[in-house]
Amino acid sequence: MHDHSHDTEKRLALSLVLTLAVMLAEGAGGYFANSLALLSDAGHMFTDSFALGLSLIAARISKWSPDRRATFGYQRVGLLAAVINGGSLFVISFVIFDEAVRRFSVPPVINTGLMAGMAALGFAANTAMVLILRHGHRDLNIKSAWMHVVGDALSSFGVIVAAVVIMFTGWRYADPLASVVIGVIILAGGLRVVSEAAHVFLELAPKGFNVEAVAKEICDFPGVMGVHDVHLWAITKGQIMFTAHIWVHDERLSQVQVLGARLKKKLAGMGIDHATLEFQCSECEDKGIYCELREETEGHQHD
Repeated sequence: MHDHSHDTEKRLALSLVLTLAVMLAEGAGGYFANSLALLSDAGHMFTDSFALGLSLIAARISKWSPDRRATFGYQRVGLLAAVINGGSLFVISFVIFDEAVRRFSVPPVINTGLMAGMAALGFAANTAMVLILRHGHRDLNIKSAWMHVVGDALSSFGVIVAAVVIMFTGWRYADPLASVVIGVIILAGGLRVVSEAAHVFLELAPKGFNVEAVAKEICDFPGVMGVHDVHLWAITKGQIMFTAHIWVHDERLSQVQVLGARLKKKLAGMGIDHATLEFQCSECEDKGIYCELREETEGHQHD
């Protein structure tokens, strides 16, 4: 686990360095080439730098051990980082849309050679980062950073296409049009990440799990008389929690523990690794032997 976390931090740090370098190159190139598409891509790289830096910090905090303040640990710090990263994608996309509208009115003269060269550099660097961060998407923090990088790779490719179109046709509207496409890609990525994070924050049943099906599996288990107060949620993406009250026959604690171990093994096979099960005596609910004895004892005490 420690090695995996350390590897994640190394990949995020390397991606951050590459992103900062390309952002500076594309920003300068976009300014001198007078290309909104290239400047848009550089702006997206700026949000990537922020996103990757935030993800790196969150990855480190997420490794902190549980304590009296955070009994589940600090894994949701990464989830919070994912929400902030998704929100930053919204902001940059709307800034791009606003400037694109202005450029549709008065398309500027563009240095297409410089525009294409800088975009090609950005595309190469972003493709490398996509490969670096291609693993670990069970963690929404890493996925949000990866979505930023994928959006950048696609937008860099869009800038290259726009530069080629302008170079061979002279149609300068290709520059703001490419910016709009980039903005849509960025906005879609932000919506996807925030939606997934909100799903976890609201403690909805994780996608791919059917609570009723899980309860039925438990009810069909030998020795189980019934189940109620069933709850299924996620601390973070991939860390599934489950609690339930289970009715069983009035029997020894050692026998109940064996049943509990078998049920947890069953649940683990369904992808639920952390289950808390509370066992209740079904006969006691229906005035069984134990309850009758207890009532008789209490009656003698009153006499």
